[in-house]
Amino acid sequence: MRKFMMAALGGTAAGILLTTQVAGPLIAQENIRNSTVYEQLDLFGDVFERIRTYYVEDVDEAELIEAAINGMLMSLDPHSSYLPPSDYESMQTHTRGEFGGLGIEVTQEEGFVRVITPMDDTPAMEAGVEAGDFITHVDGVTLLGLTLEDAVDMMRGEIGSEIVLTIVREGEDEPFDITIVRDRIRLTAVRHRLEGNTAVLRIASFTEQTYPNLRDGLEEMIEEVGGIENLEGVVLDLRNNPGGLLTQAIRVSDAFLEQGEIVSTRGRNPEDGERYNATPGDLIDGLPMVVLINGGSASASEIVAGALQDHRRAVVVGTNSFGKGSVQSVMPVQGDGAMRLTTSLYFTPSGRSIQALGVAPDILVEQREVGEVEDNGRPQRTEAGLRGALSNATLTEDEIRQLEEEQEQARATAELRAQDYQLAYAIDILHGLNALRPR
Repeated sequence: MRKFMMAALGGTAAGILLTTQVAGPLIAQENIRNSTVYEQLDLFGDVFERIRTYYVEDVDEAELIEAAINGMLMSLDPHSSYLPPSDYESMQTHTRGEFGGLGIEVTQEEGFVRVITPMDDTPAMEAGVEAGDFITHVDGVTLLGLTLEDAVDMMRGEIGSEIVLTIVREGEDEPFDITIVRDRIRLTAVRHRLEGNTAVLRIASFTEQTYPNLRDGLEEMIEEVGGIENLEGVVLDLRNNPGGLLTQAIRVSDAFLEQGEIVSTRGRNPEDGERYNATPGDLIDGLPMVVLINGGSASASEIVAGALQDHRRAVVVGTNSFGKGSVQSVMPVQGDGAMRLTTSLYFTPSGRSIQALGVAPDILVEQREVGEVEDNGRPQRTEAGLRGALSNATLTEDEIRQLEEEQEQARATAELRAQDYQLAYAIDILHGLNALRPR
């Protein structure tokens, strides 16, 4: 018993000794590390004070600290940054996809704001604002010398509030005022149209309005063609889409998938990883799809393209996408600002990271300039054009009508090819896929 007790005590002593030997150096290293950090912070304070005291001009201390914070974040990667309060508010407005305003798209020329176009069904259009108008004053305050961002901020405001725009219009001798009542403006994240019986969905960005816009647009086009059985397929145009909300990219992907993983994210710690899966239900019941991408397709748009490609749900056409495979978290900080920090990478369902690589299209199709796609101008020779050729009397009136409709559709596609070669190519692929479907 005595020997057993001695052995036990010896084991305990050895354990204490081992713990001390391992923990001691680790604690010392952490102390040295903390000491170095504090020394660097002291260095920052020293430099800051010397700038305040000796710089050739007076400095704004707040701006100086803001620049230092931004420099620290930007040194990490191109997408981490500091958002001062005004930028943070603008970002929130953009991701919400709606704000109180007038409903005009504007640019800046010669120091004044010029209207590109008034949006449909907005206060600006109803008040008579026209494309090409110059806005010189807002509520009597000149816009000359202001940045476009500052001018736009002056035109936004609370819903129901009045604003007076001073307009200079070509053909009018004198400037004149237009009074407008601000209303809720919803940014159009998705535009839709039919090309024949093909639905084209152009997603400009991923905001809170993206999925609702997409769903409503699809429903409208399905009704227009007389039911989903008459729809040939969908072209999802993601060209020059810079991305946006991850949640909306997941919802758009889920809209066309029945099951399986959409995307996964992996951060610094393995336990922080997330997987997002599709839920049952396909808005177009498995109809063929083509996704259009190019070098301007980034982030959220690459998630959608990668998910539909990996599940073999869509043919991806165009050129290689941008290759932004990182996820940024926006964290509010003191002073009503925020920091955008890269916290994880995302992976497509097959487990590939597209960071710096992008999504490669299944079919590489370069865009062509308008007028580059032309025929030789000579009419095509056919049997029907030969003198004395036999006519075809076997066709019924319905078959003749269908043939004429197909020929008209072919002509429309040829015209589209001259305007947007990539889109026309995508529609041609859908025609081919649709021809293989069981009848």
